Amino acid sequence: MGMDEDQDSIKLLADLAQMGSFGQAENEPAKSLSKTFLPVAEHIRSMDPNVLFVTGPRGCGKTELFRAVMQLGLFSSIQRCLPELKPPLKNADAIKWIAGYPLGTDFADHLGLARFFFDDAHRERVDILDTRTELWFAYLVRVLWNDLSPEDQDAITKLQEVDGGDVEKVYSVFRSLGDKPLVALDHLNSRLEQEDHYIIIGYDDLDKIVTLEWGWHIRAVAIEGLLGFWATYSRRWRRIRAKMFLPTELFNEFVAGAGPDLERLAANRVELFWSERNLYAMLIKRIANTSEDLRQYLMRTTGIKFLDDPVLGHIPKIFKNEDVGVAINLLAGQSMGGKINKGQTYQWLISRTQDGLGRSLPRNLVRMIEVASELQSKSNRLPIWPKLIDSISLRRAFEVVSIEHVRYCMGEWPWLCGLSDRLKDQQVPLERDHLEKLLDAEYHDSWESYRDTIPTGNTRDFIDYLTDAGVFRARTGGKIDVPDLFLAGLGLKRKGGVRKK
Repeated sequence: MGMDEDQDSIKLLADLAQMGSFGQAENEPAKSLSKTFLPVAEHIRSMDPNVLFVTGPRGCGKTELFRAVMQLGLFSSIQRCLPELKPPLKNADAIKWIAGYPLGTDFADHLGLARFFFDDAHRERVDILDTRTELWFAYLVRVLWNDLSPEDQDAITKLQEVDGGDVEKVYSVFRSLGDKPLVALDHLNSRLEQEDHYIIIGYDDLDKIVTLEWGWHIRAVAIEGLLGFWATYSRRWRRIRAKMFLPTELFNEFVAGAGPDLERLAANRVELFWSERNLYAMLIKRIANTSEDLRQYLMRTTGIKFLDDPVLGHIPKIFKNEDVGVAINLLAGQSMGGKINKGQTYQWLISRTQDGLGRSLPRNLVRMIEVASELQSKSNRLPIWPKLIDSISLRRAFEVVSIEHVRYCMGEWPWLCGLSDRLKDQQVPLERDHLEKLLDAEYHDSWESYRDTIPTGNTRDFIDYLTDAGVFRARTGGKIDVPDLFLAGLGLKRKGGVRKK
């Protein structure tokens, strides 16, 4: 390799290491989010006004989609980049997108919301359905304030004058207004029907609405209140619609089997699913929009062509998996060893970032390339141009990604810490009976700092829960395996594993 190619490799590796996947989507700057966001078919389908639920595992891009559409107003750009798909409405401008939650300082904090459901005498409010639904009604009126007529604003002006963080005051003022808030939204819905327009209110981060030191019970009350509200009023208002971005586990917990009204609304839900082709298109788009040097590298070495969108940046034109294989082979080599039978790199990357349900997530794939690029640049090895990353760096990066993924999942599943403590250094797959004995020994001891967050009452149900969540994988013969994505993060080993180089 010549000196110029050495310098090019070092510069490109530095750019790859700074793609920015490790930051939460909710914290990513608007400009960079639009450049890294890849429109896919599920995004178009999920924005249909009749779709209430957009679901998927943690890290699949729900918050990124919520921000792109509800906060940054990018739906017209998404629709423009997918002209072959039937849009939810012919006129994209006929839909107004508004964030209903999170609302920052315009909503109660964790402490205020938790206190709201218990009055000073500790009389529980949580079983009063009207209280739960009316609270969301009150905040919905505030969210839609600018769309109300001046006459309706005058009738309920006290509700808007209250600080959003004072949940008790917001609720009491709402109750004092009687039917006026309902009439105001009825009027708005009628005007939208006359204009043939929609307003869609999006809700995200509901799994974080109350921190878990308050227990899952309080969080459940808040979520059930929101679901109950829209189950009631979705029939009344055909032009004021909701869209909830829920982790699949939360959807299964609160919506599946929750009654005919919610089941009817859930029938049209969209699960965000990333095909192998779309995952790699996302990766290549992010690489191309990270720096002009990287885009030129991709164009010179792979021949991939790009659609240049004024808002969403450089979008790769990838029509089949073979296009992806060429790009990954040039970037990171054709195989993970000296011979092709060691496994093709582009397939290895997908398989290592899948959970037990076969779901591979954008965050983990991008993070693999970031970490591997950083490790490669710090090593004394530079692959032969145009290859930038070798298999050694990829394998080492994977351990880092596994550990980070488990830590990330602890935000929703804090008991993963206790699971790791109980299973550390075990070899998988495990006989189910042996696994049950390992967990039974300390099942009723603390799993982490919040003792009441364990999701099931016994070991057998817990193993089934972990399997349904993708942390475990059931194998034939009654064995329980753990996908590679969780292996290092949980401190586990695989029987017959290859010795690390």
